[in-house]
Amino acid sequence: MKEFPAGVSHHEREVEELRDDREFAVAYLQLAMESLDNPEERGGALLSMRAVAEAYGGLGAVAAQAGISRESLYRALSPKGNPTLKTLVAVLKTLGLRLSVTEKQQVETKEGGGYAAA
Repeated sequence: MKEFPAGVSHHEREVEELRDDREFAVAYLQLAMESLDNPEERGGALLSMRAVAEAYGGLGAVAAQAGISRESLYRALSPKGNPTLKTLVAVLKTLGLRLSVTEKQQVETKEGGGYAAA
């Protein structure tokens, strides 16, 4: 485990870990993206994407490469942000990532043996 000096903020540590471990960053963002459709979790998901953007060039550089103003990217990736699909795709592309679709996991219900989305 990596040692961090005292006085480093949680956010700084998070960004450093994301920068140092690409597999972790991808898994972190995959998990965050799964919660975008839940209004109660959306803000956290957007902040996760923001942390990954900070880890891989910083918001200013990512915004410039994605063709978005820095201010627009800050707003889009804020807890109350509502990024367009175009913005999400542009940011992910800049980070060397892309959106993908998977089937929602199905869980068998006890009543009637049917299936309900998990």
